[in-house]
Amino acid sequence: MLTNVTSLTGNGLRDWLIQRVTAVYFAVYVVYIFGFVILHPNISYERWLDLFHCAWFQVASVIALITFSLHAWIGIWTVTTDYMKCTIIRLSVQLLVALFLTGQFIWALMIIWGQ
Repeated sequence: MLTNVTSLTGNGLRDWLIQRVTAVYFAVYVVYIFGFVILHPNISYERWLDLFHCAWFQVASVIALITFSLHAWIGIWTVTTDYMKCTIIRLSVQLLVALFLTGQFIWALMIIWGQ
């Protein structure tokens, strides 16, 4: 049996389900952020800092980062495997996206958990 090492789970149904669950979580997270901004129209830096220093919000933000990365990877993998037939180009694009997502994830962790 052949498996694709760049696929997240190696199973289309699981990838589809992860794609949907991550989309729902990220949508709820974004709605909360928009709601917070709308409810605090004159938001100051200190108020924004207070929000991001709450432990529960930091955890929610890290989960949002994970869901964003999973969602993006599954989407990129699906598009590149469907439309890029040249293996070298496809793997190069996937590698660049994986490096970008990893760098973005580490940078965001430093921002969220940094002082």
